[in-house]
Amino acid sequence: MTQKLWLKKLKLDYNSDVRDIVQFGSSIFEDSDPTDLDVGIIFNKIPIKNQLEESQKIKNQLQKQTKLKIDIKSYDFYSLLHKSNFAREGILFYGKSIISGKEFARQFGLMPKIRIKYDLSDLKKKDKVRFNYALSGKQKNYGLLRKYKGRLISPKIIEINPEHERIFLKKLRSITEKLEVEKIFIQQD
Repeated sequence: MTQKLWLKKLKLDYNSDVRDIVQFGSSIFEDSDPTDLDVGIIFNKIPIKNQLEESQKIKNQLQKQTKLKIDIKSYDFYSLLHKSNFAREGILFYGKSIISGKEFARQFGLMPKIRIKYDLSDLKKKDKVRFNYALSGKQKNYGLLRKYKGRLISPKIIEINPEHERIFLKKLRSITEKLEVEKIFIQQD
C-alpha cells in the first residue's frame, strides 16, 4: 500500500461535477512518514449536500488503497481560493492530482518549483567541497540534483520540485544555514 496515491493509475468512480481530486499535505514530501493522507476534492459549483455525498463516495474508494486514514476536504473554486482557506497553498503549490498524476497547478498552466539560493562565502574550503558533493555527487554516487532531478539554474541558485524541498533543506542546512527558499510558479506552454 502506498501513500502516493497520485502515482497509482486509480480507476475511481466519481460524477462530472468533480473537477479534480488532489492529494496534498505532509504525505506529498519524499521523506515523510504521515499519519494520514490529506485529499481535497475540487468541485464545479454544486450544492454542499451533493459535495459531501460525492466526497464520502470517493473517500471510501481511496480508503481501500491505503492503511492510512484519509482526511477529505471538499471545495468549489471560490472556497479553494478564498484567503480564509488554510489549505489553499498546500493544494495549489504542493498538490498532486490523483486523476491525472500531475501537479494540480498544471490545470492553470503553471508548474510549481522551489528555488534555493545559497551563499558559501563564509564556509571553509572543506565545507564548500562537501556542499558541492552533496549537490553534484562524488565518484559513482549521485548528488541531490541528479537523484531528485533538480538543476542549477545559475551560480548559487538551484531549482527543485516541491516534494523534494525537505530532503534538500535538511542536507544543505547540515552544511550551511545561509539558504533562502523561494516558491515560484513557472508558466507552462
